[in-house]
Amino acid sequence: MGFLNPARYDTVNVRFENEICYLQLHRPEAGNTISTRLVQECTEVVRFAEEHAKILVLEGLPEVFCWGADFGEIAAEDGDRQGDGGGIGGDGRSPAADLYDLWLGLAFGSFVSVAHVRGKVNAGGVGFVAACDIVLCADTVTFSLSELLFGLMPACVLPFLIRKVGLTKANFITLMTQPFTAGQAVAWHLVDASADNSDNLLRRHLLRLRYLPKTGVARYKNYLRELDDVLIPSRDKAVAANQEVFSDKENLRKIERYVTTGQFPWEGE
Repeated sequence: MGFLNPARYDTVNVRFENEICYLQLHRPEAGNTISTRLVQECTEVVRFAEEHAKILVLEGLPEVFCWGADFGEIAAEDGDRQGDGGGIGGDGRSPAADLYDLWLGLAFGSFVSVAHVRGKVNAGGVGFVAACDIVLCADTVTFSLSELLFGLMPACVLPFLIRKVGLTKANFITLMTQPFTAGQAVAWHLVDASADNSDNLLRRHLLRLRYLPKTGVARYKNYLRELDDVLIPSRDKAVAANQEVFSDKENLRKIERYVTTGQFPWEGE
């Protein structure tokens, strides 16, 4: 196996067991939100897993899997603000494009991607979930898309969500903005299975997935990519729509107000 140094990462925890890569989103100080750094580190691990893992298990924290964009980072930016993860890449790349490409890596990488969800999931966190091949969660998990409450939209999330649940249900989830349960997520096909003890549920699935050969998985995932007519064609449209809403001054004002006062857009000025 090549070399990967988990100690160098600030926003994720990484470990390998045989041919399984465990990638944990780990920003407890920021509600496990998506930052530019988190996207960069996840992308590096996913690329390493392409060569060295046949299963990638994506996890969050027990209380929150991922709460979406880091509004604090977005509010602190002086330049353009764009991307479901917020921030502007130092190399000038669109952070929305970087995040979308990370999710494409989870969807079509040469490994089986398994999302193991134990805590709350919101906004861009739903994108991480929807990008994975298999989704397992605890019965207590709730999911939500809150973007429209801030005048935003889940531009990058939607293609991945539509691929899982269909356009009609994705539209409903986006417009209602309210949380839905693990049971509803299973019924809507966002989640494949839930259980009271999700650790045991994950263990049972991994026992079966271990039998798959790396070469077979890689060949299958490459074929799956060739069949795709949603995620890849939607990329540029999603990135452009994301940039539009995160460049709107009124939307940014609502975000800054929420960060500084804790007040939601519908609450009194």
